Amino acid sequence: MFRLERIELFDLTLPLLEPFIISGGAMRERRSIVAVLHDGEGAVGYGEAPPFELPFYSEETLAGARDLLARVLVPRLAGRSFAGPAAVDEALRAGIRGNPFARAALETAAWDLEADRRNVGLADLLAAETAESSAERIPCGVALGIPADQRAETLAARVADAVEHGYRRVKIKVMPGWDAEPVAAARTALGRSGLPLTVDANGAYEWPAHETALRRLDDAGLLYIEQPLAPDELLGHVDLTARFRTPICLDETLRDARAARQIQALHGPRVWNIKVHRVGGLTEVCRIYRIAREHGATLWAGTMPESGLGSQAALAAASLPGFTWPSDLEPSARWFGRGTDVIELTMDGDGMMSVPRRSVRHLLDRDRFAAAASPIEVS
Repeated sequence: MFRLERIELFDLTLPLLEPFIISGGAMRERRSIVAVLHDGEGAVGYGEAPPFELPFYSEETLAGARDLLARVLVPRLAGRSFAGPAAVDEALRAGIRGNPFARAALETAAWDLEADRRNVGLADLLAAETAESSAERIPCGVALGIPADQRAETLAARVADAVEHGYRRVKIKVMPGWDAEPVAAARTALGRSGLPLTVDANGAYEWPAHETALRRLDDAGLLYIEQPLAPDELLGHVDLTARFRTPICLDETLRDARAARQIQALHGPRVWNIKVHRVGGLTEVCRIYRIAREHGATLWAGTMPESGLGSQAALAAASLPGFTWPSDLEPSARWFGRGTDVIELTMDGDGMMSVPRRSVRHLLDRDRFAAAASPIEVS
């Protein structure tokens, strides 16, 4: 049991080196909400809520998450005792539909608090919860947004740079009108590197309206096609799975364990991108993970991208053996430049990232956090 004696919220802002553009919109700085849990005995847990400011990825927005956290969720937990993170997850769900990003801030902070109390890392807790092992390092893939100038030459240069840095997989964002040419450019830039290439549409295509473009992607020799159709097009993705040679990967459609069970029952896509915050936290990740193992799904960890603090949950999940393909966890310098992120993520020359075995409190750069975070008043 632990008692949540005090809960703090912070508005965290980290400037991006360049805009990150997907089919639905653009992000020019990484704004998120950080929750900090204190148990009164010296242990501290950190979690992050990283929805976008506008609803082009999901219905939830940063402003909505901030309001729900400060006005409803934090007062619901403060001063109460819990048997563990799963009990916190249950308390956060009662009477709340959706809003997974807001819930994930507190839920992942509860996991980190438990890790701090036990003097272990998040990966150790997940390994114990799933009764599986946890890797010491995980392979990293690069996620390249749509260039602001929408020039294939610009994208090709970024792909070539990713090859030089040692990434294990290259992913490019696509949308109708920006697909065949960038895929060809990326393929040329990859050359003989042997790196797998994937595309991510963030639900930008319609079936069968965009059948011609999607058929071209199916013929492009990709590792998988990520989220080609809208999030609620579950049957459409099942249909593409049956029709296409290239595996279909689900991102936004995989909202929770309930969706995972439906995908399994319908013999749907067997490549799943698990974003910890998109599904509401690590307790739900464990539920989805068990279903994925039954379904024979290949997993990898996605990011929003969030800060190095929020990425600790994804890094821990990616260390489980069911996460087979390279995840979107990248060095902090790629997004924010050097010496900016509150927890600096690094990747070695082989495209691998080490999995921490300590809680966030021991990894956090307090000076950077103090400079980038401002307190949020809680009701």
